[in-house]
Amino acid sequence: MSWKTTLYHYVHSRNQTDMDYSIEPMVPLVGDASFLRAQAKRLDRLKQSDRMRGLTPVKHETRLSVSSVSEQRGRMIADILLKRTIVGEIRHTSHEEQRIEKERITLIADDGGYRIEGVELLDHEDTLRLRHLAAGGLMEADDTFTAVDLMRAPSVPYLNYNVLPSSQYAAPRAPYNRIEAARYADRWWDKGNPAYLTFEVDCSNYVSQCLFAGGAPMNYTGKRNAGWWYKGRVGGQELWSFSWAVADSLQFYLLTSRSGLRAREVQRPEELELGDVISYDWDGTSGFKHSTVVTAKDANGMPLVNAHTVSSKHRYWSYTDSPAYTERTRYRFLHIVDM
Repeated sequence: MSWKTTLYHYVHSRNQTDMDYSIEPMVPLVGDASFLRAQAKRLDRLKQSDRMRGLTPVKHETRLSVSSVSEQRGRMIADILLKRTIVGEIRHTSHEEQRIEKERITLIADDGGYRIEGVELLDHEDTLRLRHLAAGGLMEADDTFTAVDLMRAPSVPYLNYNVLPSSQYAAPRAPYNRIEAARYADRWWDKGNPAYLTFEVDCSNYVSQCLFAGGAPMNYTGKRNAGWWYKGRVGGQELWSFSWAVADSLQFYLLTSRSGLRAREVQRPEELELGDVISYDWDGTSGFKHSTVVTAKDANGMPLVNAHTVSSKHRYWSYTDSPAYTERTRYRFLHIVDM
């Protein structure tokens, strides 16, 4: 069979693995042992999570598109986009999750057809690739920044109506409009709003946009390590605060701000409401590397979240099926305080 047919069979097997919690459907097609081991661990975590939730898988569908393909030394290398729809049921209540995943598939000719030699996940929630243009030149946000490095102290908000056009910038509202924040999150979960820059790692930029859509006032200081603000591209420079675009800095700002946009940490995920934020520290020691926004609740009253980087809509909050997850993962549950 052709390499394209092999890809279609691979996608079908991926759907089946998540229904069966088993890698067996992929084994005849995939020769990447490390990928299969990682998938077996992921499926075991998914099975445990679904059982804990009382969720029964109902349907998995995936739309495949090939972004690019090249031939190198007899191998076909295809970058693919998987738009997945996952349907499950909890006590007769249906829940639908959507997700977009990017992979690089290496195929090798095998017995008149093709076999998958390697699978590389192109999007990871645990890697920071944001690039910031600072006075000294290009600065990588995946350097080992800490919250203190990024945000030295809270500051008093200053409302600057010149930050964005007046049609996009409104006076702060009270209380925080959770429905609008969630509506914005659902509107832009699978794409970037052209009114903003889209980063390679876009999770906190996206969450900040959702907070702003809910009426959170910008705290414009003009300083990268102070306030919470976004100004866009000006004179060839990309201007925003670290707290707008970097997960560790966003959660630090939310907890230390004393007026305007601020949050109170709660202990249990079920205490969160629409428009609230969850921060993720994957190994429990290196700081928070991912942000999500609550956009729905499941039949158990547990939060479902939206995110960018790996674009997700109404995903279960715990992320135990993410390749970034470890047994040391810790969460910060941030309830936005009415302004």
